[in-house]
Amino acid sequence: MTSEQRLQEEVVDSELFRVLKEEYGEGFGSGLLSKVIPISGDVSLENLGIVDPEVRENMWREIDIIVNSAATTKFDERYDVALGINALGVSHVRNFASKCSKLKMLLQVSTAFVHDTKKGLIAEKPFHMGETPDGSKISYLDINTEKMIIEEKLSRLQTQNATEKEITRAMKDLGIERAMLHGWPNTYVFTKAIGEMLLENFKKAKVVIIRPTIVTSTYNEPFPGWIEGVRTLDSIFVAYGKGKLKFFAGDPNSTLDMIPGDMVVNCMLAAMALYSNHHDQNLFIYHIGSSRRNPVKYAEVKSLMQRYLTENPLLDTRGRPIKAAQLTILSSTASFHNYIAIHYLPFLKILKLINMMFCNPFGNIYANARRRLSTTMRLTELYRPYLFSQGVFDDANTENLRRMIKGSNTKVVLNFDPKCIQWDEYFVNTHFYGLTKYVLK
Repeated sequence: MTSEQRLQEEVVDSELFRVLKEEYGEGFGSGLLSKVIPISGDVSLENLGIVDPEVRENMWREIDIIVNSAATTKFDERYDVALGINALGVSHVRNFASKCSKLKMLLQVSTAFVHDTKKGLIAEKPFHMGETPDGSKISYLDINTEKMIIEEKLSRLQTQNATEKEITRAMKDLGIERAMLHGWPNTYVFTKAIGEMLLENFKKAKVVIIRPTIVTSTYNEPFPGWIEGVRTLDSIFVAYGKGKLKFFAGDPNSTLDMIPGDMVVNCMLAAMALYSNHHDQNLFIYHIGSSRRNPVKYAEVKSLMQRYLTENPLLDTRGRPIKAAQLTILSSTASFHNYIAIHYLPFLKILKLINMMFCNPFGNIYANARRRLSTTMRLTELYRPYLFSQGVFDDANTENLRRMIKGSNTKVVLNFDPKCIQWDEYFVNTHFYGLTKYVLK
């Protein structure tokens, strides 16, 4: 398949463009192929996987801004996959960028959660090579050591004739293990932090690192509520709405730092517009989130989620509405595990014993209960650092960028100010609505 065919199938023929064509007419996007030159590549490979030397030479001569948003965002991705894309992919982009003769800016999309989120004001500061968060069990991060650990693990698994499923499980466990040893809660933020480190000494052009918090559906552009796929905390909404989640952990008073996707894009565009020709410093970091200027509490989001699903229940496989039960929130990890021990484990033990004694009469009930409990524990473990966070992301640099874009001569209005968001209206009428309409349809 050619690059043009991929652009047509993966972009122009995508669900987003289908919705936009319904809104603006069939001609929407028809001129895209005349304005965009698609080139197939792979950031996990040297030279971004671009094998044609003539194409590479042309790109090195013409490119003046590079935006790297390539990432795998699964919190528990295979370690080899996550390191290859989120970290080594940045290295490949950096090496490719160093050969671009007209380059003015390299913009890297990272995540605000590369820094510790437990408490206090979290500054817009860079990660230095080898640096780890406070309290890590391994005080220095050596990227070559991590690559060697991955290679040795894969080699052992292959020697043992492990199945692909067993390899995937082992590599996912390895990623979480290495992340936690170095002080990060999951493989995603760990490998994104490594990616930032690899840009520290890039001097060819200005480096801009955009750090979004939890990205939610669009606030306004291209229309309110667009979202593609179930993202981060939306997994809780889906599991609860489908009746698979009846209790969860989290501090009701913790702040959930969220930001609509179009505001992230607008922040990126503003940085490119205003700073690509500035030479006063080489590295800019921007937190784009809401915890400092328009915070929303976990308890508020939970209440709005219950309200929405009560009024707009999801449907089961037979098209029947699923009743949203009261969601119990346990305010500490200890109370969460105690709740399981008291309310669930005895029931499961009795069911298991009855099934063993009487030829499995309640096999389906037992399997479903185990599955629901497993889903709850997995989601709790993945999102625990964010549901108990007392951190606030400083956005002084981003606020300065907002002021500059307002004072510039540009006629384009780039809104990335979270102060304008009315959270109750946004969640009920935009985000949850968009999630059910475009993702859970």
